[in-house]
Amino acid sequence: MSENSQGSVEKVDPRVVRTRDKLGDALIALLLEKSFDAVTVQDVLDRAGVSRSTFYAHYRDKNDLFLSDVDQFLESMATLLERAGDRSGRVAPVGEFFAHIAESQDIYRAMVESGRIHDLRELGEAHFARGIEERLVTRTPGLTKQERAIQAYALAGSIFSLLTWWINHGMTPCAREMDEQFHSQVRRN
Repeated sequence: MSENSQGSVEKVDPRVVRTRDKLGDALIALLLEKSFDAVTVQDVLDRAGVSRSTFYAHYRDKNDLFLSDVDQFLESMATLLERAGDRSGRVAPVGEFFAHIAESQDIYRAMVESGRIHDLRELGEAHFARGIEERLVTRTPGLTKQERAIQAYALAGSIFSLLTWWINHGMTPCAREMDEQFHSQVRRN
């Protein structure tokens, strides 16, 4: 299911989901073998077993596929707490996000090496800011909508700054402890 521009939910054809998943998985697998620039649409088609016309029915080019896949992952990660019905004081799933990055180190490195990490950060900050803003509605009722949006964007940026620090320091402490550290800072503000 997905939400359309009018805010209503549309049912997504499972075949479309399978095709998009195959293409995204193929691109990720190829990024583990060679740089983003070296990957061609034909490489993705061959790996996924999908026709060229099917690819272009869904995406403009490999960049569109890449950004769509990253966008979908980050939107899912940023809304994880709400979808899980989490009622804790946490404003973002930092531990879960960092744990996923730790489990996907090869993909993360491939993104860095191909110069695509800025896309992850830019999309991630936007998605996490929206997710945090939703969580702040009940946590900070005295803030105006604009103040809440500003705080949410600052906290989202903080997540990605912490992620960079954490990776540069050998991914220690563990993801759960980084979540606790982040939320400790949130509680102080």
